[in-house]
Amino acid sequence: MNRALLLLGWASVWCASSLLSAQSGSARDSTSRTSIRLERCSALTQSRARAALPALSYRGTDVRWAEWPIEVGERRLPVRIVVVEVDPQRVQLELTIARDGSALAGWSLDNTPSDAVLAVNAGQFTDEGPWGWVVHNGREWQRPGRGALAGAITIDSAGRVTIIDASEIETSRAAGSVREALQSYPLILRGSRAPNALCARDAIDQTHRDVRLVFATRADGRVLLLLSRYDGVAGLASRLPIGPTTPEMAEVAWRLGAEHALMLDGGLSAQLLVRDSTDELRWNGLRRVPLALVGRSKRPMAAADKKP
Repeated sequence: MNRALLLLGWASVWCASSLLSAQSGSARDSTSRTSIRLERCSALTQSRARAALPALSYRGTDVRWAEWPIEVGERRLPVRIVVVEVDPQRVQLELTIARDGSALAGWSLDNTPSDAVLAVNAGQFTDEGPWGWVVHNGREWQRPGRGALAGAITIDSAGRVTIIDASEIETSRAAGSVREALQSYPLILRGSRAPNALCARDAIDQTHRDVRLVFATRADGRVLLLLSRYDGVAGLASRLPIGPTTPEMAEVAWRLGAEHALMLDGGLSAQLLVRDSTDELRWNGLRRVPLALVGRSKRPMAAADKKP
């Protein structure tokens, strides 16, 4: 799709959404929302007692998912966070590099394998393809990129999932135990705190709002995928580019028990699929991407249970 036309379309929708947002106080449903408000980013860098996890109604078996209604900022913008919890002991995660023969191609949820229980766009990308470090099936496809807030997701041969910061990437490469790896940015939580660099002046745009996608890990080794969707006016126009700021998304991840958290490409790219024997839910994106992360159950579904 022509980028100029796409941006023009978003601008038209944004104008309409301004009218919707103005009515948000009266037009929201009656669902109780958790308020996410930050007076200063630096509060995220401090050590804090872990708050009780929000009480969410999870569905699913090998992959569990729920939705968390929140409101963000002074205008109390209604947002819904899709929360996906993955146990790497039960689900094998691996990258998918979209290719057409020897050339890079585009990937979307339509390309999800029929036996997958999870699929999500992965990393960042440029016009040439994925940005930064990529390892697939033990082979390094691309060398690491550089950036103070860059981080990486690694998966070893035992399926253990780790989020590391930029200073640890070379050590991980030298160890030779990485089966899958992808790089992204910014790193928004490290040891349950935001990196100091996240709140440094001019490091990131701390006020920009957009669709957000985060990959996080808890202390127990479980993986969280967090996708934001605008939730104004009975859920209309959920893919509008309205959502948490980057610091607010760090707070969201922390409240959900994340120890380490790394943002993936949000905005138009953000797309997520979860599936079990009875349900398949999709949150589609608006553009194809070169790299995806796919999860398969280590306890294969019966053939009759698999989605066509």
